[in-house]
Amino acid sequence: MRIRRLLTAVVATAAFTGLGLAGTATATNGDILTPGECTAAGGTVDWSTSPLPTCRGGSLDGREID
Repeated sequence: MRIRRLLTAVVATAAFTGLGLAGTATATNGDILTPGECTAAGGTVDWSTSPLPTCRGGSLDGREID
């Protein structure tokens, strides 16, 4: 029972800090990513935002795409 609680705490902490247990790649230049990084993280590219498109959904939601 303690192990299950500990594992739940570890998963929740990873989710809240944005680490992603699958080792999702992050952008090297701040919050700007490539379209491939957005879709690999489970998001879709929203081309209607200005000045740069934005990643919608997934673990990288709200980040700009270059």
